[in-house]
Amino acid sequence: MRPIDRSSPGPGHRRWRGWRRTPIGLVVAVLLVIEVYPLLWLFLGSLKTQDEFLNRPTWALPVDWLNFDNYVQAWRSGVARDLVNSVLAVFPALAAIVLFGAAAGFALEIMVWKGRSGVLLVFLTGIMVPSQMILLPLFSVYFQTHLTGTLWPLILTYTATGLPLTVFMMATYCRSIPRELFEAATLDGASLLRAFWSIALPVLANAVFTVGLVQFFFLWNDLLIAMTFTAGSGHDELATVQVGLLSFQGRFGTVQYGPTMAAICVNVLITLALYLFCNQRVMKGMAAGAVKG
Repeated sequence: MRPIDRSSPGPGHRRWRGWRRTPIGLVVAVLLVIEVYPLLWLFLGSLKTQDEFLNRPTWALPVDWLNFDNYVQAWRSGVARDLVNSVLAVFPALAAIVLFGAAAGFALEIMVWKGRSGVLLVFLTGIMVPSQMILLPLFSVYFQTHLTGTLWPLILTYTATGLPLTVFMMATYCRSIPRELFEAATLDGASLLRAFWSIALPVLANAVFTVGLVQFFFLWNDLLIAMTFTAGSGHDELATVQVGLLSFQGRFGTVQYGPTMAAICVNVLITLALYLFCNQRVMKGMAAGAVKG
C-alpha cells in the first residue's frame, strides 16, 4: 500500500481556496470599475457636442466617435499656454522642494547638533498652517516687491508651502539609512557635503521619487494659489492648467462642456502617464519609509 501524501492538498481543499479568492476578485473588480468608469465617461464626454449635452441623456454615447473638435477648440483656447505656465511654475518649485527637503532631512536625522528636535517641530507646525491664511500677506509682499505679473509668486509660494511636509517625510526616510555608511565615509575623509551627495541622495533615490510625485500632484492640481496670483492680479496670460479650465465658462454661467472635458482629459492624461511611469519607484519608496523611528 502506498502511504497517503498529506502534504499535497486535495480537490476539496483547492475548491475551498478558489471560493475564498472569489470575494477578493469581486472587490478588485468593483474597485477597478469605480476607477475606470469616470475616466471612460470623461473621454466619451469630450467627444460630444454642446447640443448632445443639452438635449440628450447623460448616459448617451457620442454620435460621432471621431469628433475631436473639442480638443482643437480647447487647444486654441489656451490649453497649450496654460500647460507651459504650469510646467514653468511647478517644476522649478518641485526641484527646490526636493533638494532643500532632502538636505534638511539629512541635517535633522543624520547630523548630530543641539536643537534639531526643536527645528523639526518648527517644520511640523508649518504643516498645520492653512494656505488661505497666508495668501493676503503674500499678495501684499509680492505687489510691493514688483513680483506680480510673473510666475515667481507661484514658484516661491509653492516652495514654501511644500517644504514642511517634504522635510518631515525625508527625515523619516533618512532614519532607514545605516549610520555605518556615513561613519565609513568620515573615516575615508569625506565631508558632510560629500556624504550628502554621494551617499544619502543615491540611497534616497526611491524616496525622492515618491516625495516628488506626491508634491507634484499637490502643485499641479492647485487652484487657490494659482488663481490668487494670476487671475486675482489681473494677469490671465499667466494662468495655469487648473485656472485655465475656468475660462470655458461663458457669460451668464454657461459652460462649454465638450471643450472643458477635452481640457480635463489632457490634464488627466499627463498626470496618469507620469504616475504609471514612476509607479515602481513610488512603491519602493513607500516601502522604504515604513520604518520605526
